[in-house]
Amino acid sequence: MTTFRKGLALTLGITMTALAVAACGGGGGSSSDIPAAAGPDEHVELTLATFTEFGYEALIPEYERLHPNIKITHRKTGQGGPYAQDMMTKLAAGAGLADVQAVEEGHLSDILSKSSKFYDLTQIGPADASPDRWLSWKYDAGKDKNGKLIGYGTDIGPDAMCYRKDLLQQAGLPTDDASVKTMFATWDSYFAAGAQYAQRTGGKAWFDSAAQNFNAMVNQLPVGYLDKDDKLTVESNQGIKDAWAKVTDAVGKGESAKLTAFSNEWNSGFRQSAFATKVCPAWMLGVVKEQAGPENAGKWAVTDAFPGGGGNWGGSYLTVPTQSKHPREAAALAAWLTAPEQQLKAFQAKGTFPSQVKALESPELLNQTDAYFGGAKIGELFVAQAKKVAKPQYKGPNDGQIQENVTAPALQAVEQGKSPADGWQQLVDGAKKLAR
Repeated sequence: MTTFRKGLALTLGITMTALAVAACGGGGGSSSDIPAAAGPDEHVELTLATFTEFGYEALIPEYERLHPNIKITHRKTGQGGPYAQDMMTKLAAGAGLADVQAVEEGHLSDILSKSSKFYDLTQIGPADASPDRWLSWKYDAGKDKNGKLIGYGTDIGPDAMCYRKDLLQQAGLPTDDASVKTMFATWDSYFAAGAQYAQRTGGKAWFDSAAQNFNAMVNQLPVGYLDKDDKLTVESNQGIKDAWAKVTDAVGKGESAKLTAFSNEWNSGFRQSAFATKVCPAWMLGVVKEQAGPENAGKWAVTDAFPGGGGNWGGSYLTVPTQSKHPREAAALAAWLTAPEQQLKAFQAKGTFPSQVKALESPELLNQTDAYFGGAKIGELFVAQAKKVAKPQYKGPNDGQIQENVTAPALQAVEQGKSPADGWQQLVDGAKKLAR
């Protein structure tokens, strides 16, 4: 697994363009608005827009061989942040989007709030792209408030925990599987172990970043920063308050390495043993291996004991904007790319963990191991973690920006010496400005 795309997309702050101009093609709300499908002999050119690594390079020519009348142009952007900014600009302008447009989970809320500018895939998609293809929570997260499905799910980021076995051993903490699972069972037990680690090692850090842990904790809550009426919940949401108290308390006990995720210093921290544990959605394993380097192979381990149960961080969707001139063909391509068979191939190519039920039942996935993490059965492990996610948390408009542009800086301020109370007020004030 070598993709950085989920983390990059979630850690790059973006000021979204105001979506004042209606997109071409109407709302895609009735079948009479949808252009008819092309005939089997009619040449159709489709565009597919993705960012960083989706694992589709070999799949595109395969689809073209299966459909000789279809020609696909793949627009691939290197980083998630610039891709999202470009997507929102073209959505506002009413032109320029691809026939099949990938959307990252961190920006899905902004797209769902403009769902009239995307086709309902239940109307234009093939019959085999039925809800039971996907994990229920993944499928449901692609719907707007009225139940309109605007995206077919691609990959997911079920949460696990990575840790350095050698560093835990040096601190006198247990590393056997049963003890590790007990230690990581809840956030209270996780932070308690971190306090022990910091004390026994003379102040070495237990985790990399307060914001990384806080993000995982908030994602586990029934309600996040905004409720389904798009009202800000921060001041009244006891779950967010509790998460803040636990994380900032851990910072006060010296458990944080105080690193900004995906910065150069954070990247170097893996190689320099700057922290002992790391929140690890499936895509993070590739990041760990890339940054920690071959000299740390076998030192890192991964466990399915994630504090508080399960959680998901990351994943994407394929949408069909109403700007498309060939929406039925675009939906057919999106459905094919998100079929279990193709998502397994994408996983083998780039490590994008599939969200399709049959793919998750595949021996090919379940038997996947990773020598870097001591031969861990990562396929079986992350399948189990994916099944622990009960339902998607509603993400209202600007949800991602609150996390990235408000919460993360507030936690970084606490890591640099601001009091937890003042940091909390910084979060509240910043969230109110974005939620107006």
